[in-house]
Amino acid sequence: MKVYADSSFLVSLYLNDVHSEKANAWMRRHSEPLPFTPLHRHELRNAIRLAVWRKMLDDIARRNAFRALDADLKQHILVHQPVAWADAFRETERIGGVVTGQTGIRAADLLHLGIAATLDAGEFLTFDATQRKAAVALGLKCKP
Repeated sequence: MKVYADSSFLVSLYLNDVHSEKANAWMRRHSEPLPFTPLHRHELRNAIRLAVWRKMLDDIARRNAFRALDADLKQHILVHQPVAWADAFRETERIGGVVTGQTGIRAADLLHLGIAATLDAGEFLTFDATQRKAAVALGLKCKP
């Protein structure tokens, strides 16, 4: 089964937060690489920079997080995943028509669901409660 992780899951892998233990445990149990899209890159790197701005990390920790991300890409723990953006946005719009009214999901979170759908993911990794509710409504298995 193809697995797609949203940015909340990836942030928990590279920053120490309340979900980091669960994210790392999931990664230890599963050997298949996770797709890493340009959206992931943008959101994850910006979340790390934002943690510095919020004084949750210092610049050394930021550099270490970026190095860890680069190492995981080189080791194929994460794999660069091209996105057919027109298809992803079309699917995102379709999904939004189904779940936004039920969940109040935000556009960027909805885009992750659209990308997951275009990649034929059956399992969705998230720590975001709204995104989880939307993914379940679409029939995706949500973990961790």
